[in-house]
Amino acid sequence: MGKKDKKSAEKKARVAAKQSKKAAQKEKKHKAKGRGDDSDAEDVDLDAVLAAYAEEQAKFLKVTEVVSDPPSPRSSSTLIASPANRNELMIFGGEYFNGTLANFYNNLFVYLIDRDEWREVTSPNSPLPRSGHAWCRGGNAGGIYLFGGEFSSPKQGTFYHYNDFWNLDPATREWTRIEPKGKGPPARSGHRMTYFKNYIILFGGFQDTSQQTKYLQDLWLYDTQRFTWFNPTLPPASQKPDPRSSFSFLPHESGAVLYGGYSRVKTTTTVGGKQGKGAPQRMTLKPMVHQDTWFLRITPPAADAPATAAPTVRWERRKKPANPPNPPRAGATMAYHKGRGIMFGGVHDVELSEEGIDSEFFDTMLAWTTDRNRFFPMALRRPRAPGKKQLANQAKSRNRTKEDEEELLRNLAALEAKGTMRREELDDIQVDIPKTEEPIKPEKEAIVRFEMPHPRFNSQLAVQDDTLFIFGGTYERGDQEFTFNDMYSIDLVKLDGVKEIFYKEPDNWNAKDVEESEDEEDEDDDDEEEEEEEEEDAVSADGASTAPTEVTVPSVTREVEQLEVEEQETEPIVKDPRPQPRPFESLREFFSRTSEEWQKIIMDKLQERTGTVDKSVKELRKEAFDLAEEKWWDSREEVMALEDEQEAAGIGEVVSIADRGDTAGGAGRRR
Repeated sequence: MGKKDKKSAEKKARVAAKQSKKAAQKEKKHKAKGRGDDSDAEDVDLDAVLAAYAEEQAKFLKVTEVVSDPPSPRSSSTLIASPANRNELMIFGGEYFNGTLANFYNNLFVYLIDRDEWREVTSPNSPLPRSGHAWCRGGNAGGIYLFGGEFSSPKQGTFYHYNDFWNLDPATREWTRIEPKGKGPPARSGHRMTYFKNYIILFGGFQDTSQQTKYLQDLWLYDTQRFTWFNPTLPPASQKPDPRSSFSFLPHESGAVLYGGYSRVKTTTTVGGKQGKGAPQRMTLKPMVHQDTWFLRITPPAADAPATAAPTVRWERRKKPANPPNPPRAGATMAYHKGRGIMFGGVHDVELSEEGIDSEFFDTMLAWTTDRNRFFPMALRRPRAPGKKQLANQAKSRNRTKEDEEELLRNLAALEAKGTMRREELDDIQVDIPKTEEPIKPEKEAIVRFEMPHPRFNSQLAVQDDTLFIFGGTYERGDQEFTFNDMYSIDLVKLDGVKEIFYKEPDNWNAKDVEESEDEEDEDDDDEEEEEEEEEDAVSADGASTAPTEVTVPSVTREVEQLEVEEQETEPIVKDPRPQPRPFESLREFFSRTSEEWQKIIMDKLQERTGTVDKSVKELRKEAFDLAEEKWWDSREEVMALEDEQEAAGIGEVVSIADRGDTAGGAGRRR
């Protein structure tokens, strides 16, 4: 009996130690999605530390830009496509936690896309080190605007949130701190910003206090012409999004659209597993991954309104999007591209028990069409082999070049034979014989893969000239947390692979997770002990097993009802009567085929609205192209799915018989 009691006590002590360890891991896991409540109180004066940073910063006499290595590993930084140069990306700030200490950055990196070159910019008036900040393009005002962020003590025991507002000139790399008129947004991090006409829009985020993490749901608009922040008053009894951080916030022609996010909400749980009215309860913070969609409609003040007039805003809750990411995931970032959001990565936490969390990380890429509120998967496609027609054209081009060269030499020989030109004059003639130019090979051959980058969450995305760029991110394996130090690009038109811009292996990436293996051994020991105890309890006095067997029957009716509810919440698919792109049809071909139809649509709308068509042919054609381009991108995922199906069936190109004219008729066409 004594031996059994001793064994049971050791088991309880081991389980208690595991619970403590898993609880610490749980708090650490959500650090990137929302700070925890515990604090490792440090005797650090953050104001003095930041003052020292500012003093060091002032030693730079002017803005300098030097060629450098890629940025060091960092999380919660910001990446943006330069609005002034289609060949540049910019990265600012971020933090790196090595498991013991946290380092914060305030250096600005510029990546020159065509030269595959990194440059580091130093400035005397750069914002102080931070992470979790937000920035966006300035819309009609130009430039880049940055607000907020956070800074912490090395052991992350105390936090400082910024409420400063900055403008970056992407051409000169010059930072300017903006001192707006009146009151501005409170300090925060984890918020998001986007733009609409002359306004910068800011929403959400969180603040760390000494007691808890407070999530925010306030909305602010900055007028770039009047240099004023507005905190719009919503209509009475109107809805608005719940408090959250780390959501997706994209521009729209009538305002902005918001999707998803992360927060922690208060909930009561019973203590000790007891149920009933008298069971003891305690307050806990439960993680919540939001999947709702909101449209922010903004109406600027009238032209004759007073200078202090604020724009009118209204939040409109949209129905559940079709085909949302399943399962729900936090830390899935999104970049704007021609009326849609490109989403990558994320993490889904499964609450197993109070002992810990099991997480699933993703490497999937999705496109979200903001107007139709639908998600489409985006899969990589291997480049197609050149068709017979393309090979024939290449052969004709080579033959034509050879024939031109031979004809030129024959003409020169004929002139020499006739004696109309002396030999010396013929020698002076510079003959430019066209040659097939060999492509210049880059110094470093680009690595292209047909698989997505490693699963991760909180990576930074940006789209420049129809190309998606993915920078960094975080991944967890057991008790280890890795910050990726890599960058990739994907052509969103062709989807012909993932190009590796740079990759540096994370520290201890290949090291064996000793703690995880010890946990597995402990779990195996616990399982063996539990099995032994169950066998002892299940064996009766006469040696027969009396252990009962339970059979659980799932409720099919409940699942069917749940599916019906989800179908009712999903927006109905409305058939679009406008021209549709065809498989394997480029944007140029689509517009060439449907230009007259788009112009007719525009003229019909003008006729209904004003009773007359007061636009020139050039203006009509330009607006028609804009509509065709928007439709081509909106239908891109569906058309590519059809292309994949046809390629699998051996169909390489679809040609409309009606478009080919009379030459396509007769018996030859049927063959």
